[in-house]
Amino acid sequence: MNAKKFAVVACLIFALISALRPARQIQAQSDKTPYPTMAPAEQYLMDRDTEIALARSAAPESISHDAKVVVLGRHGYETAVEGTNGFVCAVERSWMSQFDQPEFWNPKLRGAICYNPPAARSIVPIANMRAQLVLAGLSKEQIISRIKAAYAKKELPTLEPGSMAYMMSKDAYLTDDGSSHNMAHLMFYTPLMDGSNWGAGLDKSPVYLIPVLKGPEPIDVFIVATGKWSDGTPAPVM
Repeated sequence: MNAKKFAVVACLIFALISALRPARQIQAQSDKTPYPTMAPAEQYLMDRDTEIALARSAAPESISHDAKVVVLGRHGYETAVEGTNGFVCAVERSWMSQFDQPEFWNPKLRGAICYNPPAARSIVPIANMRAQLVLAGLSKEQIISRIKAAYAKKELPTLEPGSMAYMMSKDAYLTDDGSSHNMAHLMFYTPLMDGSNWGAGLDKSPVYLIPVLKGPEPIDVFIVATGKWSDGTPAPVM
């Protein structure tokens, strides 16, 4: 599997710069980096009820029904529904991918996800911080610096053992790459490690290592395709 399937916008500044360059150079840069900068914030926002429904669809109803649901507002994630089982469901945006991914600013990405309780305590704070810094208008370099400083000051929690998340929504949009923009899978968060410890990426292995958070956060993500969507219907397995 191509790792960028899970990694996760032309803007006025890019358009102005591009206008000064030869057409061939513009095309070459566009092909290389289709989303060079952040799009207007409105393009990342969703209708509140639609976002709640999409977030819940990340996991089977037996899990998501009693989960807390958060939605993205103009300054970060906000609680939309209180939960009782310790899970947190949300819709991740493109900036939860690696900072060097070409789709880091893709406003179309919608990663429906339900974090289990350990991940809710140790991964959700990262997602919250990234969203707040992005919506405050900080650059990638500034975001990385702020996150590193937060870890140094112990403002972000250490990763809890057993942290994982469900990403089994039929309606998620994870990438522009290829004809399939989605895949039902589970995510397991670990400290940085050699993927061979899990047999990740080996021939016929169902496990893949996607260093989604590698950068300022010392976290790797192992993914395993489920072969079915959260409603129990069959899903393609890449």
